[in-house]
Amino acid sequence: MSEESKQFLKSIVFQLNKEEYAMPVDLVGSIERMMHITRVPGTPNFVKGVLNLRGVVTPIIDLRSRFGFDDLSYTESTRMIIIHPNNMEVGLIVDAAYDVIDIPNEKIEPAPEVVGTERIEYIDGVAKLEDRLLILLNIDKVLSHESIKSLAK
Repeated sequence: MSEESKQFLKSIVFQLNKEEYAMPVDLVGSIERMMHITRVPGTPNFVKGVLNLRGVVTPIIDLRSRFGFDDLSYTESTRMIIIHPNNMEVGLIVDAAYDVIDIPNEKIEPAPEVVGTERIEYIDGVAKLEDRLLILLNIDKVLSHESIKSLAK
């Protein structure tokens, strides 16, 4: 890698509850439109089930539910971001997925210490880019729930 590429965090930007989030693009395998998801009994409500994606049974997590946001009906812009953290394959349902951007490392700040919600633990930091504020997710913490790990084996 060149010196220049180390100065940026290449990230995919997506929307959830009218806020913009980002995660490293190297975790992302693909972005898919909504498909039929098979419900798995006994899982938390944020685990929507599994789907067979190109021969791989993939657990699907609704990030709105995972973060305790109100449920919304899926729309034309709803997407599943298929990620590959730690040799797992997991799909994340988001309101919309936009683009891939380079976030300058100097624009990334630590997560605020006082936020009145539990989701602060899922946040690695925030990036201020002109008129945008991107929330950087810690995917390992988002996926830390035991039910997710057991489905993704």
